[in-house]
Amino acid sequence: MSEQTVLVSLTQQHDYQFRVEFGDEVPGLLCDEPTPLGQGRGPSPVQLLAAAVGNCLSDSLLFALRKFKQAPEPIRCEVQAEVGRNAEGRVRVLSMTARLQLGVAAGALEHLDRVLAQFEAFCTVTQSVGQGIPIKVEVRDATGTVLK
Repeated sequence: MSEQTVLVSLTQQHDYQFRVEFGDEVPGLLCDEPTPLGQGRGPSPVQLLAAAVGNCLSDSLLFALRKFKQAPEPIRCEVQAEVGRNAEGRVRVLSMTARLQLGVAAGALEHLDRVLAQFEAFCTVTQSVGQGIPIKVEVRDATGTVLK
């Protein structure tokens, strides 16, 4: 990926609801804090962070496998963000766990060990977020076998 600047615009709609615009042809979305602060009418900032981590990891895994002309589809990913208070008593994302699942059995994929050893290093979002929040990554194949 080339160096670039990404611009996202947020406009308050009501209380803690913000309309997020990504520009170009990308549809915008409504974000909101969960109750009691907001009304929960859209994803929260923590949910967006978890989605960004999961999406980037999924993209990186898919890209790494496709480099070897492998077809792991459909890939699924679930990200769990642990929210709690830090030492200063402030609410923070304390850690995240990303669980990726390949759509096929591991035996159907060539070069899987090599891919699993390196795909995380190419994930822009996870590598950036991981500098401040511990992120554990698990990968399973379609049979549920833990690969990483």
